[in-house]
Amino acid sequence: MEQRRFSGKGHWYHETQSSTGQTPALPLVPEAATVNDRFLLDLPLTNDMLAACDSWLRPARNLCARLFPQQVAVSRLRTFTAYDRLSTALTAAQVYGVQRLCNHYAARLAPLNGPDPSRESNRRLAQITQYARQLASSPEVIDNRARQQLDEVGLTCDDIILMDQIIGFIGFQARVVAAFQAMQGMPVRWLPGMEMQAWADAERFSAGADGWSAAFSGVELRRASASQLEAHAQWQTQPELRVLAASLAHEHVVLNELGAILESGLRAELPPAVVQLVAQLTARINGSVDCFAASAQRDETLRTALQDGEQALLAWSQDDAQTRAVIVAVQLLTRAADRFSAAQFIPLTEQGFTTHQAFSLLAWSGLCGWLNRLKIALGERQ
Repeated sequence: MEQRRFSGKGHWYHETQSSTGQTPALPLVPEAATVNDRFLLDLPLTNDMLAACDSWLRPARNLCARLFPQQVAVSRLRTFTAYDRLSTALTAAQVYGVQRLCNHYAARLAPLNGPDPSRESNRRLAQITQYARQLASSPEVIDNRARQQLDEVGLTCDDIILMDQIIGFIGFQARVVAAFQAMQGMPVRWLPGMEMQAWADAERFSAGADGWSAAFSGVELRRASASQLEAHAQWQTQPELRVLAASLAHEHVVLNELGAILESGLRAELPPAVVQLVAQLTARINGSVDCFAASAQRDETLRTALQDGEQALLAWSQDDAQTRAVIVAVQLLTRAADRFSAAQFIPLTEQGFTTHQAFSLLAWSGLCGWLNRLKIALGERQ
């Protein structure tokens, strides 16, 4: 694995080996750590837009506190420290390249003490960084071997589920921030980010999905807390969480907020066909066969075009300007959030969507990407 050594950890590409220094590292933008809104990162939005998005912004903001508290108590079953959480968040933010996110998580990580500089700690941190980068940038490559490598460096089931939630959440946050900035005509990045994410291999989708099996045991009824059992019972009825709820209930406070976002009004004003198209498009790009199959597409020509990939999909939509605008915007936001701009946002409003609808479908695509990564990371197609 590539390892970068710099004098501090306040830059974008933080070191993957622990080290000690005589002077504390300072972030490039220290004020980024003290924003009032840790989800939107103090983006200047109108009160009308904030009110329209309130139903899902509230649980999203709650997740910032749930996932990244000031103090983290570790135990034998929960070894992920505050440093591990923010290091993982920064790694994912680096992949997505949205500078506002990179500045924030780098600034929050900088003052924390890293792990001890032992060989075991270095290997553990390097493995966490590699996994986070892969799940963020190329989710289709995550498999049982990737999970086994995390187990080999001492990560527990609870650790891995928490890490998967962090990576998915940062992807959602990155796309929400990128969409809001594009809506306002603001640039998303000023420095080059990672390479654009490639579409997943079409062969994964040629045979369809025979089912999905969890890679981790769900919460045990005789050992689970009342809160875990309640979260499991509540969210297993949510279609997108039906097979995930048992595993995600290990981190029930995070599951509750994710469920609240899914139950919010995020999709309420969007045509069902658009909701379905966005869900299938993100699943196809990210390589989540199970999510792709769950959004049954009645139009066989569209389903075939989605399976064949980008060029086939663009050819299919050439006579439907509104659908083509959705496809162009969603596929770029999914593959390269840092490159998304007003050039992709404006065509959505020109093709009949209100500003709020346009933003909602982009935020929905970010949420779909989160769910895609959970399905890939927490189980296998049978």
